[in-house]
Amino acid sequence: MNANAFRHFYNYHFAENRKTWEHIASLSFEQFTQAVDYSHGSVRDQVVHLLDAEDMWFSELRGANALEPLPSTTEVDDRDVIRSHWDSVEQNIRAYLAELKDDMLFTKPIKEPEEDQVLFAWQVLLHVANHATDHRAQLLRVLHDLGVDTKSQDYIFYVYENP
Repeated sequence: MNANAFRHFYNYHFAENRKTWEHIASLSFEQFTQAVDYSHGSVRDQVVHLLDAEDMWFSELRGANALEPLPSTTEVDDRDVIRSHWDSVEQNIRAYLAELKDDMLFTKPIKEPEEDQVLFAWQVLLHVANHATDHRAQLLRVLHDLGVDTKSQDYIFYVYENP
């Protein structure tokens, strides 16, 4: 386990996020906000949850304030705002990863909440990536049900294309 391995894995994470967003961009506003009786609800709600969670965890790792959260509901198509927010979250993650050193993986940088103070940085990095994979899978299922032609997000296919 080393910092370069995490940078590589997060490049996969960012690539899959972009692919998922391309699918989301193809939806009508009605499909984007359509209630889904699973996990965090609509495609929009799932994406907002995913972004807020990533921003929160990486803000904790960086010892910085989180971005202003996105509104929990919307009456208008706010995908441009969400995409901009997504890009900002990714930039913050990339900034952290650019500075990540091997020895930092074994520090416990989280100060709040108390239950997270026991977590090593490497555990948080794995959790965030795993959490995103879970939600992308949920999103891909919803997108498929909405008629979008989705593809596998298997890591190995990323490796084949990015040795």
